Amino acid sequence: MERKIYIVGMGPGREDMMTGEAVRALDQADVIVGYTVYLELLGQRFQGKEMVSAPMRREEERCRLCFIEAQKGKRVALVCSGDAGIYGMASLMYEIGREYPETELVVVAGVTAACSGAAVLGAPLNHDFCTISLSDLLTPWEVIERRLKGAARGDFVIVLYNPSSRKRRDYLRRACDILLRVIEGSRACGYVENIGREGTRAEVCTLEKLGDREVNMFTTVFIGNSDSIILNGRLITKRGYGIERNIDFRRNH
Repeated sequence: MERKIYIVGMGPGREDMMTGEAVRALDQADVIVGYTVYLELLGQRFQGKEMVSAPMRREEERCRLCFIEAQKGKRVALVCSGDAGIYGMASLMYEIGREYPETELVVVAGVTAACSGAAVLGAPLNHDFCTISLSDLLTPWEVIERRLKGAARGDFVIVLYNPSSRKRRDYLRRACDILLRVIEGSRACGYVENIGREGTRAEVCTLEKLGDREVNMFTTVFIGNSDSIILNGRLITKRGYGIERNIDFRRNH
């Protein structure tokens, strides 16, 4: 009997923001496993499916539930917000999967918050960029701080995931203070809350003001590089094209 689990990146959760492959995988699944909030975001299309949930901080349990359901002969889909391979469950599934060699794992790409949030803000990722999570649940703060400094020195556009929570209210402020040791306070920045969901909110500001903004776990923060600008309320990172102005295109058309 074929045993296969699809590890599905569901993007922000809205059906029209999922990839076609993700929708097909969920359509074909007998059971969908996921964090309770993510299952609620899936909408009416998939509500007829069997849903199996586990709360936050019980990720290993959630993964093992997938293998248990697959052993029953069911087609299983594990949903992750954004992309399953970017701060998602894909790596943990492969680690646990060593105990279930008869089960095939298939990762289905999704739209991560860096991409969907960038589209809301304008074009902040138009050159080299990196992503850093400010959550220190699994990564020591000393490592996060070292990565922030390295990204700033490398002049990357920086995308911050998990910038704040009830227990980490000052983490964005702390991150900004670290970056301000390397980056000027006038650096163009922006952030988006509830990307692709009800109550989507986007703002642009400078780095010196960013640390005082109210953000939460559903916010993605963008810190520009030295070529990033705020243009007509949008955060834009220039690619380096030399724009020729005042060209009369009528000569060639």
